[in-house]
Parts: sequence; structure tokens; C-alpha cells
Amino acid sequence: MAMVPQPLLILLFFLSLLSIVNSSPSQHIQIVDAERRIDLTSHIIKVYLTLKVENLGTSAASEVLLTFSPAEVEHLALLKAAATSGKRKKKTYVPLDVKSAEQPDGPNGTKFFSITLLTPLSKGETTTLEVLYILTRSLEPFPVEISQSEPQLVYFRDSAILLSPYHVKQQTTFLKTPSTRVESFTVVDPTKRAGTELKYGPYENHPPYSYSPVLVHFENNNPFAVVEELEREIEISHWGSIQVTERYSLVHAGAQHKGVFSRVEYQTRPGGTGVSSFKHLLAKLPPRVHSVYYRDGIGNISSSHLRTDSRKSELEIEPRYPLFGGWKATFVIGYGLPLQDFLFESPDGRRYLNFTFGCPLVETVVDKLIVKVVLPEGSKDPTAEIPFEVKQHLEIKYSYLDVVGRTVVVLEKRNVVPEHNTRFQVYYGFNPIFMLAEPLMLVSAFFLLFVTSVAYLHIDLSIRK
Repeated sequence: MAMVPQPLLILLFFLSLLSIVNSSPSQHIQIVDAERRIDLTSHIIKVYLTLKVENLGTSAASEVLLTFSPAEVEHLALLKAAATSGKRKKKTYVPLDVKSAEQPDGPNGTKFFSITLLTPLSKGETTTLEVLYILTRSLEPFPVEISQSEPQLVYFRDSAILLSPYHVKQQTTFLKTPSTRVESFTVVDPTKRAGTELKYGPYENHPPYSYSPVLVHFENNNPFAVVEELEREIEISHWGSIQVTERYSLVHAGAQHKGVFSRVEYQTRPGGTGVSSFKHLLAKLPPRVHSVYYRDGIGNISSSHLRTDSRKSELEIEPRYPLFGGWKATFVIGYGLPLQDFLFESPDGRRYLNFTFGCPLVETVVDKLIVKVVLPEGSKDPTAEIPFEVKQHLEIKYSYLDVVGRTVVVLEKRNVVPEHNTRFQVYYGFNPIFMLAEPLMLVSAFFLLFVTSVAYLHIDLSIRK
């Protein structure tokens, strides 16, 4: 078999890359202006992207593609887009459908997501899109281990140039850090730093799939609170209440703590030691909550404060010890809610639960969230409506006085952020006659006990001579 010369192989590689670029869809679209604002003030990275898109082709375009690197796709928690019109206070937003594009990957494994426009974009027309995407676990602590008295420094990696399948006429990227302490950053002229903001650009006329890596090393002492697993059990009782039980497995996902922990130093120098640790958590619960408890494996924890009013309830909890990098805590939060606030009847006669998905803890990432909705015994044909993709299946749970068991709707989602705290519905059919099952069982049990007692008292078991 004849060997292919190396220069020919290089030529073939560049021709294949050029064919990928030229064959990518909607090449007649160009981005007139792109502005990215990357918020690095928390461990949850929020990217606000504004795109002004123009159709230079002869045919109408019905979708616009977004491109992400494999690392971004792995840590992508949320992606949504909206079409905008008007300016400033009169600006209006219309949500658009965003989904993973069914087409081959781009160069270097880049992934595509498709934004479906409300109306196709004709030749020469422009439209403005607002995109929000959220990344988790994308800040790398460096150094990876710190002592109690050291601040936490992290790396952030990205590109000064927007990764896009289209030609970008002009673009600018802004990075906002939590403080003015920035150890180092990559310079891609023009680059400007002012206070907590780092500006890359403006850059002009970059071809598709342009990429210019940047690395920013900065201080971030905000709590890196990550719930490795959260199980929320929502049990419905048609006798007037909903009982919620939440089981948390929490970890501090920042730089690992090294050395010994001095509680005396931690308490006497609250602003100078353990600045990246946290000892308080805030849970936002539904209004009119009652019978609240907070406990861990040892027992009940009294260091919690509940504030309630007609619109919201806030539970401030304090674990038994402050959490440093790598430290974990497991605990349970439980509370009751009035049934009439969350259970309703649909026009077709079915009942449905209208509850909040996600994690009640503020500024927390959940690696794995399991929501279990326990329906009353006798419920049938349950269906769930969630505004994003989740895994669903059914289980059976047995409780007191149950005969056939209760149907449990199980919803599972990974990489959950506070923006997932939206309403979801679980619909089910129910015959009210089943509400009499447990009372009849109790009455029957007491009646049998009474009959047995009367029979026992009237039976003469003595031995007569």
C-alpha cells in the first residue's frame, strides 16, 4: 500500500475543515453585533449574550444557531433565548424555542443549539436576540488547597472571541469579577480593565469558528454551595394538607481546606479567617408554611430562624459546624402546607398539583435532584407537565392503612440551578369514594375489636365439675 506524503495529508485536513465551515447551515446569516456579559461574582456563571443577526441570503431563515465547546456543553445548566423589540424601558421580550440541533458536530467537537425564530428572517432583515446561558462547576480553584486564613483564588477559561458558526462583524466581551483583586488575565488587544470589569474588544470581522483562549485568575470568596443529591418528597393528603420532606447532601465545592481548623480563631476574627467558608444557609419556602423542622443524623438542630408573611417564608439555618472546602453536611428539612393553596381541579374533572420545582436553598447548585410526588391512594392516570426536560417514572409507596399503595410520580434532573425554580403540574384522576377507605377500615377494626371483646366476656371458659 502506497504511503501518502505528509504535505498532502495537511492539505487534505485543511480542505476538510474548510468544507465543514462552508457546508454548515445558514451561511448567509451574519452577526452584525455581538455583546457578551459574563457574571463571575458567584460560583454559578451567568452569560448574557445580545446578538444582532442579519440575513444576507436570498431565502428566508427560520432559525439561528448557537455554538458551544464540549467543556461548556458538559457544564451547561440552562439555555434560553428571547426576541427583543423597542429600546430601553419600552423594550419587549418574546421567548423563543431553543433545542439541541440535530446535525453533525462542528470543528473540535463543538455542539450546536437551534433558536427558532417567531417569523422567518427575509433577505436584508435584521433581528435582535437576547440569550441567557448558565454554567456550573466552571471555576477551577487554584491553589487547589488553602488554609483557614487564606482567600480563595479561581481560574476561569473562555475565549475573547465569540465561538459562532457565522461571520461576526463586531463583538465585545465583558467579564465582571466579585472584587478588584485579579491576579492575572490574558491580554488580547484591545483589552481594558476598570475596577471589577474586564473588557475584551471591540473586535471586527472574525470568520466562523474563530477562537482566542483567555485565562483569568481572580479572588472569589463566595460560598461554593453544591448539593450533591437532593430528594424532595411531596405527599398529598385530601384531608387538608401537603407534607414536604427534603433530604440534603451538601458539600463545599471550593478549594480544599488544609491544616487544622481553629474555632477560636474563626469566631474571634470573622472577617480575617475562613472568608471562603459558610455557616448560614437561606431556604425560601412557600407562604403559609407550618410545622417546620430541621434536623441531621444526630437529631434536631435548634439553630434556625423562620420568617413568614402572606407572600413568602424564609428559613435561615445554621449547620452544626462551618463548611470549608471539601467539607460535607447532611440534613433534613420538613414542613406542612395548606392543601387549598396548591391542589386544584381542572376543567376535565382531574385534580392537579401546582408546585415549585428546584431547590429552595439560595444560590445553590444541585448535581442530582429527585422530586417525588406521592398521590393519594386510589389515584390513577398521573401525568406531569414540566417546562424543561426531566426523567420521569412511577413508583408505589405503602403508608399507614394503605391496601393497594400510593402512586408516586418521580421526576429526576441533573445540574439544577436557581433559575429552574419554576412551577410544574402533576395531573391525576381520583374517585372521592376512596377517601372513605381509611375511615371505614378504622371503624371496621374498632367494630371487630368490640365484637371480639363482647364475645370474650360472654364465653364461659371455666371447667365445671
